[in-house]
Amino acid sequence: MYQNLLIWVLLLTAAVVTVSLARRFKVPTLLAYLAIGGILGPHGVHLLAESHEVETFAEFGVVFLMFSIGLEFSLTRLKAMRSLVFGFGGAQVALTTLGTLVVTWFVYEQGWRAGVAVGLSVAMSSTAIVAKMLSDRFDLHSRSGRQTMGTLLFQDIAVIPSLILLPALAQPDESLWLPLIKAMLEVTLVLIVMFWVGSRFLRRIYDFVARYRSDELFVLTTLWIVVGLSWITGRAGLSLALGAFAGGMLVSETVYRHQVEADIRPFRDILLGLFFVTVGMQLNPAFILDNFTHLMAVLLFLTIGKGLVVLLISGVAKNGIDVALRTAAQLAQAGEFGLILIGFSFSLGLITENVFQITLSAMLISMFIAPFLIEGVARFSGQMAKSDWTHKAKAIHDIAVGSFGMQGHVILCGYGRTGQLIGEFLDAEHIPFIALDIDPHQVKRVCPEGCRVLFGHADRSEVLKAAGLLRARAVVIAYPDIQSAERVVRVVRQFCQDIPIVVRAPDDSGLARLRQAGATEVIPEVLEGSLMIAAETLAQLGVPVERAVAQVRSVRAKRYASLREFYRNA
Repeated sequence: MYQNLLIWVLLLTAAVVTVSLARRFKVPTLLAYLAIGGILGPHGVHLLAESHEVETFAEFGVVFLMFSIGLEFSLTRLKAMRSLVFGFGGAQVALTTLGTLVVTWFVYEQGWRAGVAVGLSVAMSSTAIVAKMLSDRFDLHSRSGRQTMGTLLFQDIAVIPSLILLPALAQPDESLWLPLIKAMLEVTLVLIVMFWVGSRFLRRIYDFVARYRSDELFVLTTLWIVVGLSWITGRAGLSLALGAFAGGMLVSETVYRHQVEADIRPFRDILLGLFFVTVGMQLNPAFILDNFTHLMAVLLFLTIGKGLVVLLISGVAKNGIDVALRTAAQLAQAGEFGLILIGFSFSLGLITENVFQITLSAMLISMFIAPFLIEGVARFSGQMAKSDWTHKAKAIHDIAVGSFGMQGHVILCGYGRTGQLIGEFLDAEHIPFIALDIDPHQVKRVCPEGCRVLFGHADRSEVLKAAGLLRARAVVIAYPDIQSAERVVRVVRQFCQDIPIVVRAPDDSGLARLRQAGATEVIPEVLEGSLMIAAETLAQLGVPVERAVAQVRSVRAKRYASLREFYRNA
């Protein structure tokens, strides 16, 4: 008992250290868990050994992940993105699987069943890595971002039929179609019953539990639903993940969706981390070193092959070369579900030990290099887009036409909630403005009469000049992307040395850089929010309102140069 406890202490210690390092160097934490398995596992220092208990806990990590995916699976969202999801995403998965099938079958002579198993595994991309990077780069709503997220959504959906197909492929040749048809009928029947019962009782269950206002009871109810539905599909001979996915979809249609998602996240992350530890335990470093050349060839085939597939689909979709390159880089790596499928295929005997090791190693390396590949291609495609005048001519023309005749106006970079509020203030003072945004939904918003909201990247000189920069009265950057804001400031200062530039920033981290670049004033959201909270707190504690507001004005007088005299006099 104490020996097992010592192993768990070592495992948790390694997890704390490696995850901390991953956070420090901004590397996906799943790579930290994989490293733990590789180092402590049977191919490393032999501290961790494969056991039924560990495998069971790891499998529940996948169950909770599928439940979380189900929570995000909205029929409304799917309908709105159906062309991207089923068109772009379906083509990517199908062509990648087909290409891998051909190579595996004819080049490596592994048989078509192994080709399908490997193809479905490598067709998946990493939602965890890509979605975080797109969010950090404020690129989720760009054309490449929407195509990538639509494809990732289809891949998530495709996992369920893949988990049904792989066991059928593991059957003897003569009985392939019979198990497959049987499995599809069972899935259909089980899902119909689950959705029929769940849609009638799930909301009532949560309504009943919510009356007691007990966080403990709410979490227990959610765990009961996840485990119970997984048990039902497991007893029906289907995947545990299928029941969890269906449960997530049912909960997503209730008002409790966000609370459930917050409650389930700790269980999901910890158990999923354990799953990735077990995956890392199967990685054999000696095998990798002995087959290094072969591994590099498979890695190049995986990343370049997936990239070429996406480039082909992007060409059919009539994307510009810069958008196509970014989308290809964002989908060129393997993903979490791919690791699940390749491990499942190996356990079913669909692929050999050599194929499993070489494919798993290539998938892991592709995930490790993904952030660097995405960043590098984004930088390269950005430079390419700036020189692609043919592709950008219409957008520049539209901006120039929109700003025609405007004099002494304000160029508002970003028309989200902050930009719209600024626009309302400008309109109240009868100051015209032209807003630039790369989100089509924001571009379609109604703006005050005499003002314009147009599609365009504000950090490009030709866009700013077309917006009438040389005739403008001021430039306001209303989105919180520090890197892009710095580029805007530098571009503006190349042409206009005296024009006021007001920049929104999430905090003080980029304050020095923005001011050095030439920003007239930088407004940190954290500072303004903190000042108002502090003033309200003082007022609630009985401090006179005048004194509380005076303290706020004192801080602002030291911070904002243009308003310093006003705050001092006040």
